[in-house]
Amino acid sequence: MDIFLLQATIYLAAACIAVPLAKRAGLGSVLGYLIAGVLIGPVLGLVGSETQDLQHFAEFGVVMMLFVVGLELEPRALWDMRHRLIGLGGLQVALTTLAIMGACLALGQIWSVSLAIGLTFSLSSTAIVVQTLNEKSLMNAKGGRSAFSVLLSQDIAVIPMLALVPLLAIPGLHNAGAHGGDHGSAISLTDGLPAWGVTLVTVAAVIAVILMGVYLTRPIFRFIAKAHLREMFTAIALLLVVGIALLMTTVGLSAALGTFLAGVVLANSEFRHELESDVEPFKGLLLGLFFITVGAGINFTLLFGNFFAIIGMTLGVMLIKGAVLYVLAVLFKIRGRDRLLFALSLAQAGEFGFVMLSTTVTNNVIPTELSQTLSLIVALSMLFTPLLFIVFDKLAVHKTTSHAPEQDEIDEQGTVIIVGIGRFGQVINRMALAAGIKTVVIDHHIDQIDNMRRFGVKGYFGDPSRPELMHAAGLPDAKILIVAVDDKKAAVNLVKHAKKVNPNVHIIARAYDRNHVYELYQAGANDIVRETFDSAIRASKYMLEQMDWAPFDIDMAAESFVKSDRSALAELAELWDPNIPTEKNKAYIERAIEINSDFHTGFLANLAKFVDQKPDEETEPKASE
Repeated sequence: MDIFLLQATIYLAAACIAVPLAKRAGLGSVLGYLIAGVLIGPVLGLVGSETQDLQHFAEFGVVMMLFVVGLELEPRALWDMRHRLIGLGGLQVALTTLAIMGACLALGQIWSVSLAIGLTFSLSSTAIVVQTLNEKSLMNAKGGRSAFSVLLSQDIAVIPMLALVPLLAIPGLHNAGAHGGDHGSAISLTDGLPAWGVTLVTVAAVIAVILMGVYLTRPIFRFIAKAHLREMFTAIALLLVVGIALLMTTVGLSAALGTFLAGVVLANSEFRHELESDVEPFKGLLLGLFFITVGAGINFTLLFGNFFAIIGMTLGVMLIKGAVLYVLAVLFKIRGRDRLLFALSLAQAGEFGFVMLSTTVTNNVIPTELSQTLSLIVALSMLFTPLLFIVFDKLAVHKTTSHAPEQDEIDEQGTVIIVGIGRFGQVINRMALAAGIKTVVIDHHIDQIDNMRRFGVKGYFGDPSRPELMHAAGLPDAKILIVAVDDKKAAVNLVKHAKKVNPNVHIIARAYDRNHVYELYQAGANDIVRETFDSAIRASKYMLEQMDWAPFDIDMAAESFVKSDRSALAELAELWDPNIPTEKNKAYIERAIEINSDFHTGFLANLAKFVDQKPDEETEPKASE
């Protein structure tokens, strides 16, 4: 027990120290976990051989992650991915296997070993890629969605791969511990069954998961809800994931694939968010533990014994995979930075590679000594992957600037200039056009401008940070400038530049949050609109309406609240200092506390003032008292 607690303390302490430092350094949490594993394993020797057993347990984090991913995908969305799943994913596995198999044959390996190595390295790391894509908000990009489709295809492909491995056994090879038996679940529902029987049992298991998700989970969750015990929801969520994983492994299917399917089935359930919140903490901890065990399991003795050869082979595998992925991205019309994201994100080997290698050794397909080197290549490629995402961040910026379409020449000027034509700017432009006001619209996203042009609305593609472009748009003589760009820093710089060029221009700017409001205020913006403030006020009015407030009282209450908030905001803006973090600005905090305590009184005072001015004929009785 003492040893267990010591090891738990070491793993948790390493994660709590390394991961925040890695995040602050811009390296991402995954690389932080891997570095933590390297430090407590090969470097300091605080953990030992138990990491391999722990890794098998921690791999359950991948199972939970795919369940959560499935919860976020509706069945229709999965159906829409079918072409990428079959075409893009299938071709990636096949072409990567053939390419790496060819490289192994060239290095003198026999065909069966070469094929096994090719199959192993064709798989990528679902854990690292999905975690990093979510962390960097890239999952919804076309490159991110395509990468996820390939990962899902790979998870499906693992099943026939594991079935193929025993057929590749080398006559005369006898690895220590090899027995050639079943390597899946200790309990198997398919042992001794003919091929058609295995197929029926497998199909029945999949149908059972679907039917359970559609018909059984809702009554169970309603029953659990009546107990009013929060821990019971967590227990039933874990039971659901563990039970489905067990069912899948007993019929020879991937546990991760089974839980993903269950997640998709439950994506439309009213309990989806409850399930996700219950499973998320376990998923995060187990994935973090898995990454630590990968780092701790790197055999530095083997690595330094043949350093350049192993590093060369690792980079060679990643280069071959990256080249295959890039070609497929071209064929499937994945463009620009998405093509780069797709190729770099999947260039590593994955956690299922460890499973494949273990199975090949047990079935006498690959010699034990060679499998140790291959396992090291898998681990190193996973260690390099977060660095590839950092490379992507750098190259994507360069690619965006160096390969962007040529910017438009602005051939007209207007009294109203709108910079940024996303969801916010579009509404302003539509209202201006409806009112007969001529506008000049500029955006640095060519897709936004192209969409506008399809609907007959004129706009210009260009970088608003270029002074000559804003001058051509008529900034020196403009009456109003609308700043609605997504980049907070760019918005502040544009406001500063506009005030220098034309001190009389009235600037209406969109702000992301309070700190952005203060920055825009100091830069010289006249009217500042927080992104969600007005919509929140509108939602609050709906709330008061449902509480049976009279329409006039609702309008007055909203106006009073806005006036009180605006007054507080203007006062705090004078105390805000960009060089001091808000939580360390003593004067700001003290005044904010005073304002918060007085806010309720001020709000009621403003409301009373409005009510006193209310015309008698507009008095409307409340629906109920």
